Amino acid sequence: MAEHVSRSSKETMQRAELHKKIWAIADNVRGAVDGWDFKQYVLGILFYRFISENLTEYFNKGEHASGNLDFEYANISDELAERDFRPDTVEDKGFFILPSQLFANVVKAAPTNENLNVDLANVFRDIEGSAVGYPSEDDIKGLFEDMDTTSNRLGGTVAEKNKRLTDILTGIASIRFADFRNNDIDAFGDAYEYLISNYASNAGKSGGEFFTPQTVSKLLARLVMDGQKEVNKVYDPTCGSGSLLLQMKKQFEEHIIDEGFFGQKINMTNFNLARMNMFLHNVNYNNFSIKRGDTLLNPQHQEEKPFDAIVSNPPYGLKWVGDADPTLINDERFSPAGVLAPKSKADYAFIMHALHYLSSQGRAAIVCFPGIFYRKGAEKKIRQYLADNNFIDCVIDLPPNLFFGTSIPTCILVLAKNKTENKVLFIDASREFKKETNNNILEESNIEQIVAAFRERTDTEYFSRYVDKAEIEANDYNLSVSTYVEKEDTRERIDIRALNREIATTVANIDRLRAAIDEIVKELSDE
Repeated sequence: MAEHVSRSSKETMQRAELHKKIWAIADNVRGAVDGWDFKQYVLGILFYRFISENLTEYFNKGEHASGNLDFEYANISDELAERDFRPDTVEDKGFFILPSQLFANVVKAAPTNENLNVDLANVFRDIEGSAVGYPSEDDIKGLFEDMDTTSNRLGGTVAEKNKRLTDILTGIASIRFADFRNNDIDAFGDAYEYLISNYASNAGKSGGEFFTPQTVSKLLARLVMDGQKEVNKVYDPTCGSGSLLLQMKKQFEEHIIDEGFFGQKINMTNFNLARMNMFLHNVNYNNFSIKRGDTLLNPQHQEEKPFDAIVSNPPYGLKWVGDADPTLINDERFSPAGVLAPKSKADYAFIMHALHYLSSQGRAAIVCFPGIFYRKGAEKKIRQYLADNNFIDCVIDLPPNLFFGTSIPTCILVLAKNKTENKVLFIDASREFKKETNNNILEESNIEQIVAAFRERTDTEYFSRYVDKAEIEANDYNLSVSTYVEKEDTRERIDIRALNREIATTVANIDRLRAAIDEIVKELSDE
């Protein structure tokens, strides 16, 4: 226990030190550029440093193991690298970088390089180009697309652009990741996620749309994996920056997830962030598949389904084409419910998509907006389909203010296809949180409390109830937790009789005091 506490304390200290350094650099070099627009440069160059050092270490380790102890990949010529190192490397690593284009060599020359912005653009183009014709091509293609080093967002002149790029490069270079690499935290990946979360919290709603706080991600991962010894693969149909998929990796030993991580995102920036995030967490290109496209209208990974584990935080109340496209009712994902999600609210379209991709022994955990559990119309019909077919495993009320950019409370819907009882578990976890400055968070104890209730399925007053489907039907398929779990009345209870006795005593005392005062006044008047 002491060792665990000591390690946890070390991790906290190392993480705090790293966070302080990385945010100071990001904040200092931003200047007049809006942080939300600027994030891709900081995140992209952090990623560039990672893959440069990752490849360098890969070559150095191989050469040192064969007895060439003085070898340093960064110091050899591009010609030698082309001849002896490029062949077969892309097959293994998914990309290739020439020595002259490594982060360490570019940052060394940056302060005096008048063509820095163009040279960096060429480096990024060549890294992407190195994968063309290889299995990793789709995983590398367009990774640096948001890193426009010639953009006026960096400055009005080439000199201004180069100055800002140099500041970012030298700032990222100043972090001694080697100090962290042998310690207890995933330094590159942790720095990356910290930057994403900070940009999200400073950007408001737009940030929250693609970043799920780690504590919520952890809860989803625990829920889908509880009682599972292994799963075939993990899927997130709206993967954002990939944080939910990576939390699955962090929470469990790698051998439990046999075939890797799969996700889809329509937004180009988020699509690139997710792929970079995979590499940064040492998930090789052949162990993940992140696709770009509209999940509802152009679903990918149909050949990879079904998935044993699905985690998702889809956008709330997103508009979609719905029944304006009459062919969608024949889509095998949506047709079983007999009705499409409303055009103004695609929430149940994402839920039906996830259900279709879920394996017969799997589990899906989806973050939802509370309104979808009680609204009428098409949403009620889809709820009825899900309940009548016994796909709804659990509904959990979460505390408010967990997500960046919105204070609304959220819920988790857990789906399963292998339930043995026609019941639904309802958990009111709205008071399971720790209050922090800007947002509430789920502490480990809060997560443990929720997962324990999920596992045990016992009725606990004011917290959880395991409800028969007949009761849900009697409630017109309302799935709001408050319908089934009574809220504890935390108002102070007042004993009216005791209060009346106290008032009577107080009035009697006042009467006596007044009589005494009147007597004193009379005596003084008589004198």
